[in-house]
Amino acid sequence: MRAIKTTVAASVVLMLAASGGVSAHHSFAAEFDAAKPISMTGTVVELRWSNPHAHIYVDVAGASGKAESWDFELGSPNALVRRGWSRTSLRPRDTITVSGYLAKTVAHLANARSVVLADGRTIFAGSSYENGPEK
Repeated sequence: MRAIKTTVAASVVLMLAASGGVSAHHSFAAEFDAAKPISMTGTVVELRWSNPHAHIYVDVAGASGKAESWDFELGSPNALVRRGWSRTSLRPRDTITVSGYLAKTVAHLANARSVVLADGRTIFAGSSYENGPEK
C-alpha cells in the first residue's frame, strides 16, 4: 500500500513540475478581430523568436507622417520554420508589407497573416486565424 501511495505522490509531483513551463494560450477571437483586416508597409525594427508566438516589430508611417511602432504577432517559431522562415528571414531596416487583423483592445498590435518581402515573395505568417479570408 505504501508503494502505491509513493508512486501516486511521485506522479502528481512530476505532472505539476511538467506543467510549470506551460503557459495559457488564447484563441484568435479572444484578442484579434477578423472583421478588421489591415495591410501595412513599414520598416522592420526586430524579428523576435519567442514562444508561444514570434513577433515582428515594424515602424509604419502614421496618418500624421510620424513613425508608429507596430507589433505583429506571428505563429510559433516551430510553425514558422515549417513554412520556410528562419531567424534571418527579416533583418532590421528591411521594408515589408504585413497583412493581418487588428487587435480588439491594444493599439498598434495585429495578428499577421502574411508578409510580403522587399523582393516580392510572400510568406505565410502562421496566423492563428489560418482559415480566414485572404485579404
